[in-house]
This record gives sequence, C-alpha cells and structure tokens, in this order.
Amino acid sequence: MQLPQDILTQTQPFSFTCIQPQKQMTDHPLWELFISALISSTLLPGGSEALLIYHAVNQTSSPIILLLVSTAGNSLGGMLSWGMGRWLAWRFPARQLEQKHQTAIERLQHWGSPVLLFSWLPIVGDPLCLAAGWLKTHWLASLLFIIIGKALRYYILIWFAV
Repeated sequence: MQLPQDILTQTQPFSFTCIQPQKQMTDHPLWELFISALISSTLLPGGSEALLIYHAVNQTSSPIILLLVSTAGNSLGGMLSWGMGRWLAWRFPARQLEQKHQTAIERLQHWGSPVLLFSWLPIVGDPLCLAAGWLKTHWLASLLFIIIGKALRYYILIWFAV
C-alpha cells in the first residue's frame, strides 16, 4: 500500500489548536431538547432529564426557555400516548390490555384525570396517559394535568441544576 506523495512530503506536524471545544452539543439545542423530551414521554425510553440538566448547567438558553421547551415536548409526547390509547379503544374496543395498563386504568377510574399529574413518573407515567385515552377522558383536562405534572418535574430539575 502506497501513500500519496503530498502526505509524505508534508512538513508541518499535526496540531490540536484547530480543535475548539464547543459550548453546546449541536447548533440547535432547543430542538434537541424538545425532541428528546417528546421521545422520552412516549412508550419509548429516553433521557430528556440529563439533556435538560446539561443545558441548564452550561446555560445554553435561559432556564425559563429550557423549562418551556422541555415541558412542551414532554407534554406533546404524553398526549401522543393519550391519542394512542384513544385510537386503541376505538380500534379494539373489546380487547384486554396488558396488566400494567390495566392497573393504570383502575387508578384513572378511581381518581379521574388528576392522576395524570403523575404522568412524569418512570414506568407508570406512559401507561397512565395511554389508559386516559383508552377511558376517553376529556382531552383538555388530560392535557392540563399532564402539563402541570411535567412542568413541576422539569422546574425542580432546573432549580437543582442552576
């Protein structure tokens, strides 16, 4: 294997001065945070909390903007899960749900829409949103409780990070 001549005759050594540390991970940190929060709030796993803390500590945006963007993404993800539950109830009305979803339905039937304040919790939060859609809870009440719960969680995270 032969190397090209211009590489062999190059006299300047490689220098690390051209590599600059970046303050933010991408050129669009708010979109990155929004998408991470959205994915984290669906039935897919994600880590929006770590990304939010990174941006809060490095001050890539103001804390209120970080709070609004992460809450919007996470709430939209919760409403997507709610919409999937609504669709499943329409598409498969007599079908039995998995046990974790059945538990969420029992909680929602007992406590109503306010139980969606806990939609931010890992493992049980996503099934709560899905179950709320399955039970056809009013979309506005569901959205309101999802937003409040998720905003409080992100507020606490930002408060500890800053």
